[in-house]
Amino acid sequence: MQSPLRSAGGSDGPGGILTLILAVVAALAILLSQTVFIVPAGNVAVVTTLGKVTGIPRSPGANIKAPLVQNTSFFDVRTQVRPEQFSTLTKDLQVIQATATVKYAMKPTEAGRIYETIATDDQQIYPRVIQPSLLKALKSVFSQYELVTIATEWNSISELVQEKVAEELRKFDYVTVQGLDLTGLQIAEEYRAAIEQKQIAEQQLLRAQTEVLIAEQEAKRYQTLNSSLDDQVLYKLFLDKWDGQTSVVPALPGAAGTSGSSVIVNGRR
Repeated sequence: MQSPLRSAGGSDGPGGILTLILAVVAALAILLSQTVFIVPAGNVAVVTTLGKVTGIPRSPGANIKAPLVQNTSFFDVRTQVRPEQFSTLTKDLQVIQATATVKYAMKPTEAGRIYETIATDDQQIYPRVIQPSLLKALKSVFSQYELVTIATEWNSISELVQEKVAEELRKFDYVTVQGLDLTGLQIAEEYRAAIEQKQIAEQQLLRAQTEVLIAEQEAKRYQTLNSSLDDQVLYKLFLDKWDGQTSVVPALPGAAGTSGSSVIVNGRR
């Protein structure tokens, strides 16, 4: 007679093996999923081994890492556009407000160094890398100019700010600045009126200078013309305009026996 315990063990034998096989397959699938990872387009991945950055940043596509001991962090290396509202003082201690829109991109080759030193994901790059350098550059540039100059030379100052931001960020070499726009300048109304008056005065001065230059050129032209006129030239000009019928015609300059006031009337002097 077969014991109940032996009978139960015998019936579960094939099922236990199948369960074991399925468990092994599942474990291998999980292990494989932790071995292969995909880096999306426009990103790079930093691989860390037990918390330490390992190798160079991984490029977009399928990549392999050691399961369990290695982890990945992704960084977006595409161009980012971030507006920054700011207020600062001018050289004449006037407060201005505006918006600085900076375009930048993280350098793919520097992802590992960024992870080790300043940011463990790309959400931290702007507040920790870009923003401090941007605000420092804005204060540095605007403090050199009076309010009237800032308002009238806005585009030129925008270029100076971009150069200053790029210079600040080159000290760390984490990102590249691809552009910067300054918009929405806000100033007190009384200073706005003063700026408009200055612009009108500058336009009037430019117009007056232009008129003086034109008058000088006209005077030189007439002076040159007068110095080149003689009897021969005047006689030629008369003949060019003569209709052939007028009875009073000047005598030919330089002709023998004639004077400068001689004229021919109906063929007679």
